[in-house]
Amino acid sequence: MTITIVGHGYVGLITACVFADFGNKVWVIGHTKEKLARLKKGDPIIFEPGLREMLQKNLKARRIFFTDDYENSISESEIVFIAVGTPPKETGEADLTNVIDVVRKVAKNLKNKLTVICCKSTVPVGTNKKIETIIKRHKSRSAEFAVASVPEFLREGTGIYDTLNPDRIVLGSDSKKAIDLLIKLHQPINGKRIITNLVSAEMIKYASNSILATKISFANLVSFYCEKAGANVTDVLNTVGLDNRIGRSFLYPGVGYGGSCLPKDVKAFLNIGEKLAINSKFLEAVEEINKTAMDNFIEVVSKNAPGKKLGILGLSFKPNTDDIREAPSLYIIDQLLKQGFEIKAYDPAAIINVKKLFENRVSFKNNLYDASAKTDAILIITEWNEFKQIDLSKIKKIMNHPFIFDGRNIYEPDLMKKLGFKYFSIGRP
Repeated sequence: MTITIVGHGYVGLITACVFADFGNKVWVIGHTKEKLARLKKGDPIIFEPGLREMLQKNLKARRIFFTDDYENSISESEIVFIAVGTPPKETGEADLTNVIDVVRKVAKNLKNKLTVICCKSTVPVGTNKKIETIIKRHKSRSAEFAVASVPEFLREGTGIYDTLNPDRIVLGSDSKKAIDLLIKLHQPINGKRIITNLVSAEMIKYASNSILATKISFANLVSFYCEKAGANVTDVLNTVGLDNRIGRSFLYPGVGYGGSCLPKDVKAFLNIGEKLAINSKFLEAVEEINKTAMDNFIEVVSKNAPGKKLGILGLSFKPNTDDIREAPSLYIIDQLLKQGFEIKAYDPAAIINVKKLFENRVSFKNNLYDASAKTDAILIITEWNEFKQIDLSKIKKIMNHPFIFDGRNIYEPDLMKKLGFKYFSIGRP
């Protein structure tokens, strides 16, 4: 099968590489010549485990192609995926500028055969109906098409695995031909097939991300209770998560959620609720708790750090990615700098991206020991594996004061006390 994917970010590029790996011919359309040139040479631009190898393999096999030309790719494709960004406006509403621009260009290049246009971008309820209207307005009279909503549920850091092993594959369309073609394309992939209409597929995506954000904020709310009452949040949430109706996934306290999906999708879902005249204070509370989790962490550091020199370990919004969109580290660093703290920082993948924001205001180091040396306290913001079994005795020797503020609860309090650290974690005595 020949398919086109418009957009080469996390969703677009991973999807393209996976379908190419199945033997399909895959066109990937981008709009920046510099990035396209890097992709053609096998540089995925983004950090994602296994992606570079999969990209280079399929380039060598001549199954994946990168272009800025719509005409050739769209005209020969049976399926077109739209996977461009939908960043939030100031109101929280998803900005559909990129999606609408792409839809118009796709429509103008449709040919006589049936082409299924699938939206993988996260878009407000009702958007795919608008896409249908736009295509009808701009396509040639003889072009046959159908519209589908195929939301993605991959997690950055495990994107390839998630694409190959999803819990479910959601295929939303009012066209049986479109559904049949999409079922055929996804045949090599495991996961329960959910066949539904356009609006339901759009709603599934927002509801899924909002409930994940809710679980994180609920875990942080419980940690607030535990800190005041003297309870251990790990014991509490581990036990709560043993209930099969609840589950342990995402029920972890910390310095808050971030990334390209949860923050903007909660905001967009709130905006949809406003337009539908629905009371969405529940989701407002989810956002507020997330902000409180970051502020509480900053306050603990400010009140307890024995000096102004800090080492920060972890900058990306989660491990195994270089993505810093809405990363808690950015807010925490900014607030601490305003309070006069001096900061050294290390991250295995995200330093280049963070440097662009803070430049000379933060000293970036090549390893965690350099970031910890001669500091008054260490802050752990992202739970990269390499931080979990570091030489804590060495860390203690090179610090000015043995203070650790653990924003992800990766160490055991009893061990840290035994090693002589002044240890602060989330929701644990």
